[in-house]
Amino acid sequence: MSESIFIGAGEGGADPQRLNLRLANRHGLIAGATGTGKTVTVQGIIEGLSAAGVPCFVADVKGDLAGLAMPGSPLAKMHTAFAARAETIGLDWRYRDTPVQLWDLYGEQGHPIRTTVSEVGPLLLARLLGLNAVQEGVLTIVFHVADQDGLLLLDLDDLQAMLVHCAERASELTNSYGHVSKASVGAIQRALLQLRSQGGARFFGEPALNLSDFLQADDSGRGIVNILAADRLMAAPKLYATFLLWLLSELFETLPEIGDPDRPILCFFFDEAHLLFDDAPAALVDKIEQVVRLIRSKGVGVYFITQNPIDIPDAIAGQLNNRIQHKLNAFTPRDQAAVRSAATTFRASPGVDVAAAITELKIGEALVSLLQPDGAPSPVTRCLVRPPASRVGPLTAEERAVLLATDAIGAKYDQAVDRESAAELLAARAAAGAEERAQAAGGQAADAREKADAKATRAAEREQAASPWNQAIASATRAGGSSIGRQVANELGKQVFGSRRGKAGGGLMGTIVRGVLGGLLRGR
Repeated sequence: MSESIFIGAGEGGADPQRLNLRLANRHGLIAGATGTGKTVTVQGIIEGLSAAGVPCFVADVKGDLAGLAMPGSPLAKMHTAFAARAETIGLDWRYRDTPVQLWDLYGEQGHPIRTTVSEVGPLLLARLLGLNAVQEGVLTIVFHVADQDGLLLLDLDDLQAMLVHCAERASELTNSYGHVSKASVGAIQRALLQLRSQGGARFFGEPALNLSDFLQADDSGRGIVNILAADRLMAAPKLYATFLLWLLSELFETLPEIGDPDRPILCFFFDEAHLLFDDAPAALVDKIEQVVRLIRSKGVGVYFITQNPIDIPDAIAGQLNNRIQHKLNAFTPRDQAAVRSAATTFRASPGVDVAAAITELKIGEALVSLLQPDGAPSPVTRCLVRPPASRVGPLTAEERAVLLATDAIGAKYDQAVDRESAAELLAARAAAGAEERAQAAGGQAADAREKADAKATRAAEREQAASPWNQAIASATRAGGSSIGRQVANELGKQVFGSRRGKAGGGLMGTIVRGVLGGLLRGR
């Protein structure tokens, strides 16, 4: 294995520029306007890293980088030009492939990549959903409650169920954690619907990606290049940026500290890097800056690829030590500011007017400054960049199918797994609560029926006990309103209730008989 990889040189191989592998984890920047050769430069660097045993990860925005899997062809017009360039810079160059693994968040052009909602966390998820500070705070509470209640947040269904659960407990949670408004919960739910419409639900779930699958070499010791199909993903730029930031954060949190190894354990290439920082809140930029600064000691080199170097925040750009600058245009004030900014980032070199050269570079030509073995940046050098030996262009559907069927990953991630998590547990709790309420309602109905039956029984008993009295009323009524009727009533009262109560009863009966009879008599 070599200690450095060839990047480029001047005419006849003058001033060769080499990337020191021991310092390749000090990060880098590859910048230039559209069509100036950035993608070809990235492809050549990845080939060199792979040949040196360094695995790589790169997002394939245009579909061209997947061609790494196939050797170039002398019949291709571009490769004819590459052969001429290789001869110009004195490069011993021949066509060859590079070992690759193909990935795709949508599972269409590569193996699916999934992670769980919990692993992404509220900060990155709020960025993905475009939430404001208040809504992000509510989302953080939702994650906290899920942790407290032992509810796994694996996919978007789990998060949706948890949001509903927290909305139902809004008053309780507000007292404990701060204001949880149903309006904020509703806003988060609407953002989730938008994410689903973009296919983002496929990113969340299990089996989750095992990062060790990104750190492999083939049988000959070449580092495997992990290529993410990002052509469709670019239509959802927040999902693209969030995924890459999550992946970088996971590498940082998972990998052990190893200092400065002889060569990186992984080189990570961020294409269209400006998407990482567009509309990013300060807290997120601080997080990225921290990860980029510290991940070096984990043996990971991070390389940002962008059209304009001023797209990278200063706190992060200051950590990008290995720099390759392709042509920049100077048509607008912003372009001119970018040229001046880029020129000041290089170590001066006698005879090189950096600001002027940046606007004059040809396709495939670049200004290069790389860390030297002593850690100092090399003086800026204008050179032709090494051409790739693999195909520059997309794979066919048949080629992708063969690669997917024969790589080491196999079917490990192809089938999604839906194990019991927050959605299922909350649904089970709701069903159990409904059953308990139904049982309680049934018990109350039974109690009511028992009470009604008892009341009816008591009424029947009273009716039966009062039947002699009713018979007396009937007799007295038939007897009319005469004194004979009153005497009959008194006598019946004595027989039914006893002599003492009979008198009272007879008096009452007399009153009732008079009333009834009086009406009847008036009717006559």
